[in-house]
Amino acid sequence: MNNAEIERQIREYLVKNFLFGRADSLGDDTVLLGNIVDSTGALELMGFLQSNFAITMDDEDMVPENLESLGCMVAYVQRKLPKKS
Repeated sequence: MNNAEIERQIREYLVKNFLFGRADSLGDDTVLLGNIVDSTGALELMGFLQSNFAITMDDEDMVPENLESLGCMVAYVQRKLPKKS
């Protein structure tokens, strides 16, 4: 899966569930945590990433650096996806 597809899926989820359709409010570097996504929302977001991309988030992965923006989430998911040989 490429970065553009990962970004599209995460963006759609965020716009639908946190921005209520206001897609123009979401840039790649928009700070989400504490601004748009609260602690409960972060748990929902982690659940989405795990189920949608079939990845496992370890305890040490649950840090702001992986979830604070759309760009951070795309990079995180890309790192967690199995590498093709």
